[in-house]
Amino acid sequence: MASLLSITVLLVVASCGFCEEKVFLERAGKAFNSRQYRSVLTVNNGEKFGEWTWPEMCPDNFFAVGFSVRVESNQYGGDDTALNGIRLICSQDESRSFLYYVESHTGHFGEWSHPQYCPSGVLTSFQIRVEPHQGILGDDTTVNNIKFRCSSNPTLEAPGMTWGEYGFWSEDCTNGGICGIETKMEEYQWALDDSSLNDVRFFCCDKSQQ
Repeated sequence: MASLLSITVLLVVASCGFCEEKVFLERAGKAFNSRQYRSVLTVNNGEKFGEWTWPEMCPDNFFAVGFSVRVESNQYGGDDTALNGIRLICSQDESRSFLYYVESHTGHFGEWSHPQYCPSGVLTSFQIRVEPHQGILGDDTTVNNIKFRCSSNPTLEAPGMTWGEYGFWSEDCTNGGICGIETKMEEYQWALDDSSLNDVRFFCCDKSQQ
């Protein structure tokens, strides 16, 4: 009986191993910032607060296939900051078993969302939802949400906030995909009005010719 039970346990473990592919996710940080890129994708509706921080690039031959965002929910009369960070998830050859992520500088508030992925292909362009400057006594949230377009055509929208309006789409990466990110951040304001993420730009890399 004990022998039969052992065999059953082994079969269950083996079958679970076949059912679920283990995913390894590692931050690339600035380790691959020497990667060559073709162009920089920008939009014209970012806000004015803060400074451009530092770029982070996917490793060579890796491209962004998904993303998640750090978003602070509605503070109901408190200081709202909305979108605080954007994390790109980088994959090689559409394999989803070993991934890197890059995010540049992020704000202090909110939680990271569950990743969203292109069903196939890579991220190629973006669009941001921005609330314009609210004046001296207003509560600035600046970037509220982001959309990405995949090379396989689907559009993915983050679970951000709804203040402000979407602007125009960026240009497209036509010979490859998005491969890096740099954010414009306002640093923590110490009990004053925080706006956090004000703008973002993405780097576009060519796919290597095989």
